[in-house]
Amino acid sequence: MKNNALKILNLPMVKEAFLYEKLRNEKVKCLLCERKCVIDLMERGFCKTRMNINGKLYTLVYGNVSALESRPIEIKPFFHYWPGSTALTFSTWSCNFDCPWCQNYNLSKSLPKLDVKYFIPPSKLVDEALRLGDQGLCVSFQEPTLFFESAVECFKLGTTKGLYCCFVSNGYMSIEALKVLKESGLTGLKIDVKGDDFVYKNYCGEVYSEIVWRNAKAAKNMGIHVEIVNLLISGINDDEASIINIVEKHVKEVNVNTPIHFTRYFPAYKFFNPPTKLSSLEKAYKLAKAAGIKFPYLGNVPGHPLENTYCPECGFKLIERFMNRIIRCNLTSDNKCPKCKFEIPIKGKVKLP
Repeated sequence: MKNNALKILNLPMVKEAFLYEKLRNEKVKCLLCERKCVIDLMERGFCKTRMNINGKLYTLVYGNVSALESRPIEIKPFFHYWPGSTALTFSTWSCNFDCPWCQNYNLSKSLPKLDVKYFIPPSKLVDEALRLGDQGLCVSFQEPTLFFESAVECFKLGTTKGLYCCFVSNGYMSIEALKVLKESGLTGLKIDVKGDDFVYKNYCGEVYSEIVWRNAKAAKNMGIHVEIVNLLISGINDDEASIINIVEKHVKEVNVNTPIHFTRYFPAYKFFNPPTKLSSLEKAYKLAKAAGIKFPYLGNVPGHPLENTYCPECGFKLIERFMNRIIRCNLTSDNKCPKCKFEIPIKGKVKLP
């Protein structure tokens, strides 16, 4: 066991975790996400990226990069956060959820690869973003919370270089982790809301919806830009009652000015229900508007007019999109509607096409 521990500790992607508590009998309690796993000696937590070695908790994914690509910010989707820009987008391995319809299962269902060929230190990620001319850094593809130690260092350095920093997350991090991320430079958080408690408990691995909404609200209160995404899955959460539940939670916890995206599901991983009906997506949009939400959107339906941004006051088309790209922007320089002067809440500068 000692030789195995020494071998692991010598790897560059193995680093003592930032958030954990030591317990009796050399056990540790991970404080990174709300699972708060208690981990025995030489065992890993639920996500398999945290390991108890000699009574200390270590991340196995520091700088352990599974994917790396410059991508438009709209693809996340963020529609009110640095519109038209690109972000260097990267990820690590595994997840703290177990959704059977995962769209990125090749990464989220893979154990950490303890191979130095995947190691890219935070400083190199920042350098790559600058080299490619990206405006920001985004941790995405699988759950970014697991890349915590690297993200914190990336964001601190990236902020000094003028880069924005964001997460595309399931929103299940601990409040302590969220605070550290905010202090390190996180300014944008897109949260995937899966459905009601039944969906979370029965499909995502015994987790709880109230934690996700709590974190969305907390992030807003910290001054982080938040956008919500609800993947509408055929036969799971695309009925009217499920949609109304999401809409009501959204209005209560993050308010009507926060964008919400209803995105179309396609079969993936272990789930083979048919793709979401367009009528279900359009119903969700109408229910959101009826509840007073000012910026609902549809996603994964290229060319649909409800991918665009309209003035909630006069209905004028302000931003036209196609395939996650801005085609035309009619906002004034101070992000107002040119017709009625209604101010549109946008974080960061709009990069015109």
